[in-house]
Amino acid sequence: MKTKEKILLCSCLWAACATCVPAIGADNTRSDATDEQAETQKTEKKKRFTIGGYGEAVYSRNFYSDSYLRYNSAEAAARVKDEKHSRFDLPHVVLFLGYDFGKGWSMGAEIEFEHGGTESAVEVEEEEGGEYESEIERGGEVALEQFWIQKSFCPEFNIRLGHIIVPVGGTNMHHMPTEFFGVYRPEGENTIMPCTWHETGISLWGQAGDWRYEALLISGLDSERFGRQGWVHDGSASPYEFKIANRLAGAARVDNFSVPGLRLSVSGYVGNSFHNTLRTPNDTYDDIKGTVTIGSFDFHLDRWNWVARGSFTYGHLTDSRTITQYNQGFSNDSPSPKQSVASDAIAAGVEVGYDVFSQIRKLREKGQKFYVFGRYDYYDSMYKTASSILDYDYCGRARVAVGVNYYPIKDIVIKGEYAVGLMKSYFNDEPSLSFGVAYSGLFDI
Repeated sequence: MKTKEKILLCSCLWAACATCVPAIGADNTRSDATDEQAETQKTEKKKRFTIGGYGEAVYSRNFYSDSYLRYNSAEAAARVKDEKHSRFDLPHVVLFLGYDFGKGWSMGAEIEFEHGGTESAVEVEEEEGGEYESEIERGGEVALEQFWIQKSFCPEFNIRLGHIIVPVGGTNMHHMPTEFFGVYRPEGENTIMPCTWHETGISLWGQAGDWRYEALLISGLDSERFGRQGWVHDGSASPYEFKIANRLAGAARVDNFSVPGLRLSVSGYVGNSFHNTLRTPNDTYDDIKGTVTIGSFDFHLDRWNWVARGSFTYGHLTDSRTITQYNQGFSNDSPSPKQSVASDAIAAGVEVGYDVFSQIRKLREKGQKFYVFGRYDYYDSMYKTASSILDYDYCGRARVAVGVNYYPIKDIVIKGEYAVGLMKSYFNDEPSLSFGVAYSGLFDI
C-alpha cells in the first residue's frame, strides 16, 4: 500500500472512532455536550416504539324491556311496557402498538377487547359424579382489529398492507371515545355498517396541503351474514378461521381541511357479496352479484368553543330478494341468521356541544372542558325492501339525546347522557340514562 493511501486510511479510521467513543475530559469524565447527545439519542430510540389505546366503562339504566318478544306484536309490547333493566359494560378496551423500523417502514397493531373479553373455566361438578365440566364465565370478544406494515415514501404517498380500518362513514374513521359525545358510539352507522370496520387488504393514502385521501382494495362482504336489523353489519365477520375472499371490494375516502377548524369528508364502498361465501351457490345463481354500494358524508367543526359533528350514510344492495330466499334456506345449524335483508338502508345523525368552561378563565387555563350537548339520529336498516319482503317497522327509529362531557385533561372524558329511542307504530319508546368514563391517547414510557 502506498504511503499516501496508508495515511488516508488511518485518518478515516480515527474519524470513525471519534464519532463512536465518548469525549473524555481532563478529569476522566464525559463532557456535558456528550451527555446531552446521548440523552437525545436515547429519546429518539424510544420514539421508534409507540404504545397507546383507548377504553370505555359504562353503566346504563334502560327504562324499557329487553325481552326478545317486545317487537313481535302490540300485545307483546303492552305486556312488557313497564319492564326495566340495567347493565354495566366495557364496550371497547383497545391496546395499540406501533414501531418505526426506519427508512420509511413502520408497523401498527391494534388488539381490542369488547365487553370485557371472554373467559372460560373447567370445574369438577360434585353433583354430577365428579365429572369435569367446561363453562363459559364471561361473554365478549377479543379481536386483532389492525395489523399492518406501511411504507412511507413522502407525506403525499404511503402504502399500507395488512389488516386495516375501512374509513367509510364518520364513526369508522373517528371511533375513539373522545371523538364523540354519546356514552356509546352513534347508533345509526353502528347499526347498518360494520363498526369498527376492519378488513385485510392494501391501502394507498396521503395528504397534500388541505386534502387527505385514502383508497383501499379489500376482501368483500359475505351476504350469508346479512340480516334485517343490521343490514350488512355482520357481513365483514367470519365464523371460520379465515376470511373468505372470493370477491374483492374497493373503498375510498377524501377529507378537506381548507376552513380552519372544519373537516369535510366523503367516503364510499362498493363490492359484490353473494359468491363471497363458503358454500358455493349452484349454476342457477351465476348472475346474482349482491353488490353492496355505500356512500357517506361526514363533517367535524371545532371552533368558537363549539363542537359539531354529523354524518349521512346511504346503502344499496342488489339482488336482495334472492339473497333473502337463499339465506332462509340454510339449515338450523348454519351461522347465517337466515333473515330477510333490505335493498336500501339509511343512517343520519348530528350532535352539537358547547364548552361551558371556556367562559371560566381558571378552568380554561387548566385545559379543562365541559361540554353540554344534544344529539339526533335517524336510521332504518329496512329503509326500502324488494317486493315480497316484509318491512319490519321496528328496524327504523329516531333517537334524541342530551348530556354532558367533562374533560379533566385532554385524554380522559367523563360522560352522562339521557336518551330516548322514538319507535314507530305500537312499539314502546326506549328511554335510557347512561354514564361512562373513557380514555384515549398514547402512553409515555
